[in-house]
Amino acid sequence: MEYFERPAGGERAILVHLELKQHGDDEDLDEFRLLASSADVEVLDVITGSRQRPDARLYAGSGKVLEIRDAVETQGAEVVLFNHALTPAQERNLERELKCRVLDRTGLILDIFAQRARTHEGKLQVELAQLSHLASRLVRGWTHLERQKGGIGLRGPGETQLETDRRLLRKRLEYLKERLEKVRQTRAQGRASRQKAGVPTVSLVGYTNAGKSTLFNRLAGADVYAADQLFATLDPTLRRIELDGIGPLVLADTVGFVRHLPHQLVDAFRATLEETVQADLLLHIVDAASGERDVHLEAVQSVLSEVGATAPVLLVYNKLDALPGQQPRIEYDEFGRPLAVWLSARDGTGLPQLLEAMRASLATPWEVLWLALPPELARLRSRLYSLGVVLQELPDEAGGCRLQVRIQVPDLGQCLAREGLTRADVAVEDGF
Repeated sequence: MEYFERPAGGERAILVHLELKQHGDDEDLDEFRLLASSADVEVLDVITGSRQRPDARLYAGSGKVLEIRDAVETQGAEVVLFNHALTPAQERNLERELKCRVLDRTGLILDIFAQRARTHEGKLQVELAQLSHLASRLVRGWTHLERQKGGIGLRGPGETQLETDRRLLRKRLEYLKERLEKVRQTRAQGRASRQKAGVPTVSLVGYTNAGKSTLFNRLAGADVYAADQLFATLDPTLRRIELDGIGPLVLADTVGFVRHLPHQLVDAFRATLEETVQADLLLHIVDAASGERDVHLEAVQSVLSEVGATAPVLLVYNKLDALPGQQPRIEYDEFGRPLAVWLSARDGTGLPQLLEAMRASLATPWEVLWLALPPELARLRSRLYSLGVVLQELPDEAGGCRLQVRIQVPDLGQCLAREGLTRADVAVEDGF
């Protein structure tokens, strides 16, 4: 079934970027060019202009629309991309005027995501985002809406094609949400298992193209796809690594953020972003060489706030190789806790400093020790096993046991306090 009966789209495009005087938060034209490049679009021309406010019918003024139409006809463009969020009515009116397909910024980002999704989960999330976006455009985008079902002997109110389309779309959306809920539950079970085993999770977050996947590959010795383009990574990747002084931990590489990330994407990728919400530490990767660094920082913090991420954040200023004279270093707060690390993921400069800062940030004290438990402390033994902290067990002649555990110091204190014990009551120097 074809969802949209529109002119066939192509890759030869005209970009449109308007500065709005009443808006202090305009989109960035350079970023828009990168988005188009990431979508494998051949940019024929960039048309710019300024307005006090968007036109209700066409977003751009009638004179600007004529300029765009002339460019489309002269250069043979097949699609016009607007660096703005268009209403369904504006999109329809522009397509009618320009005689070609029109996509807004959200539609372009969704198209990039559709191209990049590789795993089954990623494809489900992208489809959910696309259909959520299209749902608001059904009434404006279809050309057969008044066609009635029925015929001779079947006359009656019937169901309009639009109603049928909406019903089918609603059923598909429900199906996708159910499938992604199962994905979310599976991920939650995996996180619970890691938490029981005392394995912390470190998630890499940041603006798209900040270098997250390159750094991930450096830390994990992995071969995750990394490229100098927006949204190179869509599908989340988890790797288990060993960090001296901390032990095993799980690294999570996540989808990059962007200014005004469409809400459909935030909702659709919520299952993936929960890896960020539930992390023990967030490495916020920042392109230190970007002139928009502060804007990108704010955009990422906005998305993290939207998904409810509350984990400690360690800023990682990447691409130090593009800043002459800068040296790798760690910045600390007044209490001696690491705030930021400056490094280059491409050549590995500053990686030791990052590992040092990660150790300090994750340094909820862990220790490995032996506990001597008599038979009457079977409940304590059971609890330690339920926490997943027991490394080995040796029986003793009195019917009790000796357990070797790897446990966080506060957790050990809580377990012992429940039994009215202190560390001195059960800890031994060795297991024999």
